[in-house]
This record gives sequence, C-alpha cells and structure tokens, in this order.
Amino acid sequence: MKIFESIPIEEPISELLNNINSPKDLRALSPSQIPLLADELREFLLYTVGKTGGHFGAGLGVVELTLALHYIFETPEDRIVWDVGHQTYPHKILTGRKAEMESMRQNNGLAPFPVRSESEYDTFGVGHSSTSISAALGMITAAEKKNEDRYVTAVIGDGAMTAGMAYEALAHAGSIDKNLLVILNDNQMSISENIGGLRNYLARIWASKTYNRIRESGKNVLTYVPGAKAFVRKAEIHAKGMIAPGSLFEELGFEYFGPVDGHDSNNLINILDDLKHIKGPKFLHVITTKGKGFAPAEDDPVGFHAINKIKQQDLPSHDNSQPKRASYSQIFGEWLAFKAKNDQKLVAITPAMGEGSGMVDFSRKYPDRYFDVAIAEQHSVSFAAGLACEGMKPVVAIYSTFLQRAYDQLIHDVALQNLDVLFALDRAGLVGLDGATHQGAFDLSFIRCIPNMIIMAPSDEALAWKMLNTGYDHPGPVAVRYPRGNGMGVGHHENEETIEIGKSFTVLNSEEKEVIILSFGSLLGSAIQVGNKINARVVDMRFIKPIDEKLLEEISDTYKLIVTLEDNVIAGGAGSAVNEYLLKLNSSAKILNLGLPDEFIEHGDQEQQKILNGLDGDGVEKSILEKLKLI
Repeated sequence: MKIFESIPIEEPISELLNNINSPKDLRALSPSQIPLLADELREFLLYTVGKTGGHFGAGLGVVELTLALHYIFETPEDRIVWDVGHQTYPHKILTGRKAEMESMRQNNGLAPFPVRSESEYDTFGVGHSSTSISAALGMITAAEKKNEDRYVTAVIGDGAMTAGMAYEALAHAGSIDKNLLVILNDNQMSISENIGGLRNYLARIWASKTYNRIRESGKNVLTYVPGAKAFVRKAEIHAKGMIAPGSLFEELGFEYFGPVDGHDSNNLINILDDLKHIKGPKFLHVITTKGKGFAPAEDDPVGFHAINKIKQQDLPSHDNSQPKRASYSQIFGEWLAFKAKNDQKLVAITPAMGEGSGMVDFSRKYPDRYFDVAIAEQHSVSFAAGLACEGMKPVVAIYSTFLQRAYDQLIHDVALQNLDVLFALDRAGLVGLDGATHQGAFDLSFIRCIPNMIIMAPSDEALAWKMLNTGYDHPGPVAVRYPRGNGMGVGHHENEETIEIGKSFTVLNSEEKEVIILSFGSLLGSAIQVGNKINARVVDMRFIKPIDEKLLEEISDTYKLIVTLEDNVIAGGAGSAVNEYLLKLNSSAKILNLGLPDEFIEHGDQEQQKILNGLDGDGVEKSILEKLKLI
C-alpha cells in the first residue's frame, strides 16, 4: 500500500482508475490489479477533497472495502446501503461520478452524502447515523416479496453501532432470518482489540463454502437428536467467543465472521465471495484505519475527519487589521469552562459532537463532569433528565439537526417534568456545505409547541454568552440556538450577566410608522442593512418563546407592515408565533413572514444559500418593497 504524505494539487495520473466508469469495469479487472487500483483511488480522493473540502478520513479508510463490495456484488442490482455517508466518496468515484467530484458540496454539484436522485447506486439517502441496517432489512424483505433475487449489504461504522436503532434492526433481522449481510466498519477498535493473522485465517475458514456445507449438514442431522442441536450451537458460540467478539451478534441471530483486515483487498474479495453463498443473516466485522494511506490523517484521525478545501493563497497572513471573529461553538466552549469553575453541579453532555461543539477545553479541565455518550441522541437527553432529577445542572450540547432524533425524550423526559436542562443547539439555521440532512431549519418549529420550553436565539457573540447565563439560571428547560460559523465580531466578556426573559430590544429606531422588522437570531445584520435603507424600525426579538407580548401589543395596529425574519422554516417558526399572538389580539396588521421555504435546502455556500432564499439584505429589502406595493 502506498502511503501519501501530502495532498496532491494536480490531478494524479491514474492508469487503471481512468478506465473505471462503473463497477462493471471494475469487475473486469483481475484480483491482482485491485491493490494498485486502491492506491490510485486513494490518491485521486486526496486530490478531489483537497479541491472541494469535505469528509476525509472515513473515505480513505474504506477504499479497499468499497472496491471489494463493488467487485463481488452486481451493483446496482445488488444493494449497498451506507450508514451516515461520510465514507462514500470512493463509492461515488467508482460509480460514474469521477468527473464530477470537483463539484462536491458546491451549489448544484454532487451531494456530500448518498442521495437517491443522484445515482441508482445510491440506494438510500443518509446523513444521520444508524439507519443502514433497518433500511437494508426493508430492501431484502421487499425483494423477497417481489421474488427478486438480489443481495443486500448494510455497511455501518462502529460509531453508528452505538445507537439503539442499529440493535433494534439487528434483533428484527435475526428474528425473521432474512438473507442480509451487515458489515461493521470498525475504525476505532471500540468492540475488539486489533487483529492478527490468526483471526484473518479463522474468519476465512468460517466463511468458506466447505466449513459452512459441513456446518449445515450437521444441523440437519442434529435436528433428529433431541437437545443436541441447541447444545452444539452453544458450544460453537462459546468456542468462537474465546477468540472473537461475535457472541453478541450470534445471540441476535447473525452468523458472525471476523474480525478481518479491512485493508487487505484480496482477502476481503475472497471472504465476500464466500459469504454470498451463505443463507440467512450474516455479520462481517472489518477493522479499518481512519485516514488510511495518508500519514497526517492516520496520526490525527479526529482532526482529519473533514477538511476545508485547499487554496494556493492559503499562506500565513500578517494582516492584523481585522480582529478575528469567534465562532459560536467557541463562545459556548469558553462559557462552559467559565461557568464550571464556580458551579460543581454543572455537567456537560454530548452525543459524539465534543470537538464540533467546542467542548475540548472543558473535557480536559473537568473530565469527571464531561460525558460523551457516543451517537445516542435519545440517551443523551434522558440521561440529562436523570441528572436534573437529582439536582445536577446538565448542559446538553447537540446540533440542531440531531435534536430531531431525541424529540420524544425532549417532550416526555424533560419538558413534561419541567426539568432544569439547558440545550445548546449548534448549527441552527443554514449550515451550508453539508446540505439537506444537516440544515438546522426546523428546531424553532418543533420546540416552540412544547410546553415549559424557553427558546432564545442570539444575534451576536456577547448576547450568546448572556443567553447561556440566562438559560442556565432558569429553573426549567431552555434551548439556546445559534448558527454555524463566526459571530458578528462584537466580542464578548466573561461575566454572569443575564437578560430579561421574553424581552426584546430595539436596535434601530425610526419616527416613521411604515415598516418594523422583527429579527430572530443570526439575520439581524440583514435586518439592520434594510432598516437603514428604508428607514424602518428594527427589533432584535431575542426570544421565540415566550414571545415579547408587550411589544406585539404596542405595534399591533401601529405599523403599515410588520416583517418577521428568521433562519428557520416559516411553517411553525418564529413568524408563526407573531402571527398567532396578533390574531389573538384581533389585530388588522399586515404581516410579511420571511424565512426558509417549505422545502429541503441542498448543499452550498452559507452566504449563497442566504441569497438564494432571499435572506440577505438585498433579498429582504426586495420582499418588503414588493409587499408594500400590494398594501
């Protein structure tokens, strides 16, 4: 295997890869050519991700596995279901999208995750974790119902295997004895220790046609011996369990094979070819290295989980004229560590988002109060509820899009009991390049309807800090939602300041009573830009729930046009809260709700997404002027 030390800035020469336009071309190669193709594929992947940025380490780690899957199975007729999708760049390259890889994550370019509308090889759309086994089981069940002869494989990572949904699917698959292959891509060694030649050898034996022919014949004979079948079964599981970690999966009804070296392409090809001929649920445990083949990523798999695109102008800068703007994640991390110094009851929880949520410093300073519960959003919320019941002060740091997965727990375990839990919702609103699966477009709508919840949205860094203080001090459930990326550059100070709950703040006043803009959260800059141009009053609403009722009563019949502005879908969002209260007042006010449309926003640059959805200054102004013409 070739080891790369740097990311190529020029497209590499790929003699084999250039001739691969589909998996059919791949299957025309000899097994001896696959390791060379793996080197070419890995180098091309490095080159394209360097051009576009994106998820990095996971794709490098599954190069050999991806090649083996498409080599053995007749895709797309045979189905491969990928979990999460971080690892699917090699899959996209091999399935006819090589020439488009430089458009990855760009507007109107390739999606960063599998998307069914993009390719027939993308059998299931993903972006959130732990769905692959459920989906694959549905596919193989449907195939049987339609009398279609095909193989279905689910590829799931060890991180995704921590979610309960994966085990629910395994239990179901094992109980109904479907002909399903589940491949565990284990790159963290969270289930087993590292592997050696013996385990590879044993896995090869267990998957071989001869072994399984003898095994099945033995089962048939033992059927006629009372109690013998069960006894031998238990003995076999026990024997395997002494040298392999497969007992759990065997108990769930799967035949377990592995662990095997995920970077030995020829061995993988042989094992997958054997597994094709074994009926029933099968579980193949594959050990891989995240970032394999790129030395810096192997040394720092977390840091190279994803990268930004590399530009030639990315040189050290000595320009200190512009102050560096802090990200909202950074603000949260600093606040968390600051607050914990004087409050021993504070505990912080994250479902595998510690680095992205800015919690690294806290985790080092207060390891006994830091809980990374892995990819288990539901558990993270109920765990926080239990802590709150016993007088602790839990802070749950979670991305907006992932809180959707814990909606039941948010309602029944936290809000219903009015428990003291603070939710720090990162990546709210438009997230940009990660696309539709990761947009934080719905949190205001799905949280606002829950009793006892308080929802805040800061417009800058200083306000974010004060809102976190406010939410932490409030004896009940609170969500502070903030966007991905940097603040407005106003700075912040370590303090204990809070703000009055349910109170807005007028940022820009006007003597004219024509237009008032009610801005919720990160779009305040657009609102101020428009307010200055058309002489409108601009209010930073700060709270979505409770809404500032006193302000709404004041303006209900005062202004010609009331405009609401938010980075959430309009349906059920902050603007809807304003509409509902004005309707309650029997107001005759004309209202314009501006926010995200009733559709899924695809991947692209954050600022471009604002423009495309009319949420930049020019777009907001245009919408207001058009509305005024109709009044």
